[in-house]
Amino acid sequence: MEFLTCVICKEQYTDPCTLRCDHTFCRKCVTSYIQTRPDAIQSKTIPCPYCRQDTNVPDPRRPVEEWAGQIKASIIIQELIGIQEPSTSTAGTVSCCSLCEKLGETTRGALWCSECEVFLCKRCVKMHRANPASHDHDMCDLSGEVKVKRRRKAVCPEHKGEVIKFVCKDCHKAVCQTCCVLHHRKCESVVTMESLMPTMKYHLRKSTNVLTKKVSKKQTLIRKTHKKIRGIEKTKVAVQGHIKSVVERVIANIKQKEKQLMNEVKGITDKQTQQLKADIKLEEIEMQLYRQHCEFIDQALVSDCEMDLYDAYQAWESGAVEMEDVRDTETADTRRIDGIRFTPYNVLKVLDNLQLGKIDVTYQDQGKCLPSLVLGDTIDVRMEGDEKDPLLFDVTVLVVDGVQTCVVTDYNNKCVKSHFTRNNHSCHSRLPLDNTPHGITQLNEKQVIVAVPESHQIVTIEGTPDLVLLSTITTHTEYFSLAVLNPSSLAAGTRNCVDILDMAGHVLRSVTTYNGDSLFACPFYMCVNNKGNLLVSDYGKRSVTCLTSEGDVVWRHASAGDRALCSPHSITTTTTGDILVVDWGKVIQLTESREFVREYRDMVDYPRGLYVDSHDSMYVCSLTQILEFQ
Repeated sequence: MEFLTCVICKEQYTDPCTLRCDHTFCRKCVTSYIQTRPDAIQSKTIPCPYCRQDTNVPDPRRPVEEWAGQIKASIIIQELIGIQEPSTSTAGTVSCCSLCEKLGETTRGALWCSECEVFLCKRCVKMHRANPASHDHDMCDLSGEVKVKRRRKAVCPEHKGEVIKFVCKDCHKAVCQTCCVLHHRKCESVVTMESLMPTMKYHLRKSTNVLTKKVSKKQTLIRKTHKKIRGIEKTKVAVQGHIKSVVERVIANIKQKEKQLMNEVKGITDKQTQQLKADIKLEEIEMQLYRQHCEFIDQALVSDCEMDLYDAYQAWESGAVEMEDVRDTETADTRRIDGIRFTPYNVLKVLDNLQLGKIDVTYQDQGKCLPSLVLGDTIDVRMEGDEKDPLLFDVTVLVVDGVQTCVVTDYNNKCVKSHFTRNNHSCHSRLPLDNTPHGITQLNEKQVIVAVPESHQIVTIEGTPDLVLLSTITTHTEYFSLAVLNPSSLAAGTRNCVDILDMAGHVLRSVTTYNGDSLFACPFYMCVNNKGNLLVSDYGKRSVTCLTSEGDVVWRHASAGDRALCSPHSITTTTTGDILVVDWGKVIQLTESREFVREYRDMVDYPRGLYVDSHDSMYVCSLTQILEFQ
């Protein structure tokens, strides 16, 4: 398949490894590509041949040829390749004994050894089971319809023929015995693959449960999203219908206004026309009168009779033919329409600014609408021997021989408690201390260190998974919080100060000020991020501070406004480097560079202790319980 093909060599992956950008290549192809990039060798990084994103080399002091070997193997891709490989089917075929074939004989195979990947006849099976090295191998009977799946050989890619039996936990790499001798003899933690099997199986089963719950969440989310889409479609139809209705009403009103204006124009013009026609009639009557008077005068002049002339003259002098005064009197009492015109408003501008309505869009408030976490388990820490109700201060999680062990400090009962499941039964352990414990942090896979401030003590405890006190060191001051910086030093928080200590409790450096100002007040919670920097939560200064392992300030987060920290307590990080901090009844998530991401509310009343394991399961302490969220 195409997704199982390396884009460099165009062939199926061979020993695939995945870079930081999640692009996968053959390990030999990555090595060849690095050797063509002098800039990458100089910067001690592995650039992705596909997207050019750099991946840091875990140990750049090793030869360049071994850089790609330090990259974590892509187990999922390798398993997919194994699934794609054809299985060996015995249905309808006759498989010969592999050992007899080497001797030149042809004997029907009776069983299949999945460990050695050979067919064996009945005679060779007896010899195989008699051999101490193979007596416990799984055998598959081939007498019926059986489909045998070949197991992928765990063979070292560097030393052909060598079987991978060890794991270097420092380099996170599965290796053979020769690799251990040549390349990993200086590594501190090289264990057998067999010893890791319980832990790996536990984590894989837990991962299956987590992924199953996430699948269920995603299915629920998809159903809700489909429901939202259907709702959006219904809303769209309703809004479009409403808009159309409004527009139709507006058009109807405009047409009604048009009819009203037309009728008004018609009435005015008809009235004006009637007035003008009446004026024409009057003018015609006057014109006829004037003609008649002219004829009367002409006849008097023609007759040259004194009486005719006198009558004509008397008629003119008396004004019998003048009608202007009468007309002027009439028009003085009646307003006449002189003209008509239509002055339109700026209709285009009115239409441009026509406010038919507006579309309101509501958005989800990302600060409130958060992705919900699934509550996986609840552990009640009350146990026999408690004199008071528990008050949990801090929590961490160990995996001891494949057994998950939650370890908490109980302030009120002056003890450290562990909770675990053994043989499907819930178990617990209780270790009393001289005084009230505060902060707890992992020293290694099986050990934790606990701060006991009132006794000026730092105690080391081992989980078996029952709790066993290993050692106690006395310090010059009371420490409330602890974090392991490296195998030879740790950080400890006291009032107004964070000290860098050696493993014997001696102060190497004290961090108190930054730019001339007091840096800490109550640094009572701290942790180390995946870059080795120290994160300090201080509810006195309402801040989170990032320090290097030497104690230098990288950044300080004390935001104002709605995102201001109120009372930061327990602090931890996720596998991606994001920061989680308990703050006044909620958990706030920040990016590695302290940018706000989201906040989780209503998870638990009065959260205090907080821890995130390698699978991003979140453990939150209330007063008397530990809640696991996935």
